[in-house]
Amino acid sequence: MLPDKLQALLGMRHFSGSLRKLTVNKGLVDFASNDYLGFSKLAPSATYSSNGATGSRLLSGHSELHDEVEAQIAQFHNAPAALLFNSGYDANIGLIPALTDRADLILFDQLVHASIRDGIQLSQAKSLKYRHNDLDHLEILLSKFSEEEEREVYVITESVFSMDGDMPDLKKLIALVKRFENAHLILDEAHALGVIGKNGAGLAQKLDVENDIFARVMTFGKGLGCHGAAILGSEDLKEYLINYARSFIYTTALPEHSLRSIAYGYRTLSQREGTLSQLTQNITLFNKLVLQNGLRLRFRESETAIQVCIIPKNDKVKKTASVLKENGYDVRAILSPTVHQGEERLRVCLHSFNTEKEIEGMLKLLAKTLKNL
Repeated sequence: MLPDKLQALLGMRHFSGSLRKLTVNKGLVDFASNDYLGFSKLAPSATYSSNGATGSRLLSGHSELHDEVEAQIAQFHNAPAALLFNSGYDANIGLIPALTDRADLILFDQLVHASIRDGIQLSQAKSLKYRHNDLDHLEILLSKFSEEEEREVYVITESVFSMDGDMPDLKKLIALVKRFENAHLILDEAHALGVIGKNGAGLAQKLDVENDIFARVMTFGKGLGCHGAAILGSEDLKEYLINYARSFIYTTALPEHSLRSIAYGYRTLSQREGTLSQLTQNITLFNKLVLQNGLRLRFRESETAIQVCIIPKNDKVKKTASVLKENGYDVRAILSPTVHQGEERLRVCLHSFNTEKEIEGMLKLLAKTLKNL
């Protein structure tokens, strides 16, 4: 039985209508998953020689295949080195605490996702958030707090924000961070991989600024349609993380089938430019149909696969999602407190495999539902 204080917290979720539940949704048109390019439905043809890695990479779990896949990832992303982690969550909760101590400072965009926040909480560093994509606010914080002796400053942001689908002005952000000798930029590219830039290599490579970033986090559970993550950076950073990142050291290594899925995903990104082109076309079509259906004031402007329709109040956004589901469209409601009250929303994830008919049908139904809400 839960302790009373935990039961009370659960009861508050019931009362507010924000209780999270696991659901199985079969046979619905997918506007909910992060499988932007449909790669989760592909499978490498290799026959696996083992089912598990048997241990951590520092013990029995390391293999030549790990080295080969890391080299492939580093080459694809024009990085000196790559280090595999079991998930994007593991990457962030390993990277951030490993880099920082009590003397250091972390400045993070207020809308970074949970794994970054948890990594910050696990660190011993002082942390301050800056207003979303507000570089003037970040500059004030850097100027005020970065010059203490023996202090390293880590600025953390995302290339595509998971709940809004927007992006920072990365070139201006890099120029700002460079002004402070002890400041370093960490960029989480989880929702950019497979979506942004040539072959879906991410925002940093699209802008040709990858060499100006201290560390990039690439997550494979979204655009690549498999599992795992990698941290990109210098050879020294890789060596340091092998020695100090606890989520790397104290976990069983990714097994062979995961590694081959990652390698296959990257090969497919390189070879199937048409898949990314189709996703880009669907994003353009979606924004055009949003306008045609009178929904522009509801939707946040986004050039990415994540599109956001603001519907304040949990009950209203849940009702709207329910109507869409009943008509065959899987679109998820994002409730407060996951987002601020009044910012409740439908989060529409676009894919290369969504058809024009599906997109048009979902938006027409959404417009009709909102008129009757």
